[in-house]
Amino acid sequence: MERASGILLHPTSLPGGSIGDLGDEAYRFADWLAEAGQRVWQVLPLGPVGYGESPYQLFSAFAGNPMLIGGPGVEGGGSGSGARVEFEAVVPRKMAALRERWCRERGRAGSDDFPWLPEFARFMALKVANGGKPWWDWDARLQANHEEVEFQTWLQGEFFRQWRALKRHANDRGIRLMGDLPIYVAKDSADVWARPELFRFDAVAGVPPDYFSATGQLWGNPIYRWDRMREDGYRWWKERMRASFEMFDLVRVDHFRGFEAYWEVPAGEETAVNGRWVKGPGAEFFRAMKAELGPLPIVAENLGVITPEVEAIREEFGFPGMAILQFAFGKDPQAPTFQPHNYPRNLVAYTGTHDNDTVVGWWRSEGGDSTRTAEDVREEKAKARAYLGVGDEAPIHWVMIRELMKSVADIEIFPMQDVLGLGSEGRMNIPSVARGNWRWRMTGPAAAADAPRLREMAELYGRL
Repeated sequence: MERASGILLHPTSLPGGSIGDLGDEAYRFADWLAEAGQRVWQVLPLGPVGYGESPYQLFSAFAGNPMLIGGPGVEGGGSGSGARVEFEAVVPRKMAALRERWCRERGRAGSDDFPWLPEFARFMALKVANGGKPWWDWDARLQANHEEVEFQTWLQGEFFRQWRALKRHANDRGIRLMGDLPIYVAKDSADVWARPELFRFDAVAGVPPDYFSATGQLWGNPIYRWDRMREDGYRWWKERMRASFEMFDLVRVDHFRGFEAYWEVPAGEETAVNGRWVKGPGAEFFRAMKAELGPLPIVAENLGVITPEVEAIREEFGFPGMAILQFAFGKDPQAPTFQPHNYPRNLVAYTGTHDNDTVVGWWRSEGGDSTRTAEDVREEKAKARAYLGVGDEAPIHWVMIRELMKSVADIEIFPMQDVLGLGSEGRMNIPSVARGNWRWRMTGPAAAADAPRLREMAELYGRL
């Protein structure tokens, strides 16, 4: 990878209307990135969100989120000044506005011939016919309405038309788009509904107790039947990877370690404590992907319980791993590898991710926001002060951004909240908390952030 730095900002967090989208503000943000000398724009998964508005619980592993469609008349109402997306009000209003636009444009706007689209459009039409219920509670007597199928097809054509135009705009300014591919799919998705034979329902996915939760994280996604997937050479996965590589220049593969071994929890458990590690497909899986698709532009999210076997897979294919500077000063056994003086070049380093508190929120925290005790927090801060050479009043977000900028890691990514110096009010997600996440928004244009300061650092440390 070329030496560069970039920003993590999901499109829903852009200002304008009642929810950020792929319209004018997205283009302004891409222009701001270029002005600030940033060459990577990382987003969260862009699919249609389901339970809890989570971009990691999607109705499809292939489709786009209609809420991101921009343009006059479909902003979802509101002034666009709110610091949070009020999904409960926005989604029905915006979907109604999109339906009105479709009625006006019907017969003029076509859609791409995606192989997955007929199946997905029918799934969504049946979901509408069943009042939004999950597919296992559907009334078998109800049929998919033809007009609804046509509407869902139009939505996807419009989403991908807008996404491709935005990507061209960013690429023309030297900015690469980095996507995020969740390892699992939601149970209530077109993928599971259409191919239940590829999934197990007697167990669900999660992770054991970690930094964020003493009882682990119970995600609830169905487990793959890797034996079945192997029989046809992982065809479904090849198509999923192909679609991701067509959308993005780089793809972060979430929970990469799950391909080597995954945490399996019996269905019905209330926490993830009573799970077990089960072997996944391993390197064979990525060999099959590479044979079909060629070089794989993957960033491996290798956080959590990482074993030598996981790292061996990553190193065999040359995938860069990740490091989180917020995790560099605590008691985690991985902490030394997150300290910049230990970084390799083939790495993507972050001040924090969408799961972390903001840097300022982390610096101000006294505990209670994770499994750390108050004493753990005091020791962590003391080590951070000594390592970074700062006092309590330092502009900690800029200190940590500079610390990463000057490291040897090829790519540095900063959540936009950290560039803006926001506290915990800017946090995007609290793992293991089901509701109230993914709502943060910028309350003004990116131009309010310090583009000259970022650009100066990028130039000083060879990242332009």
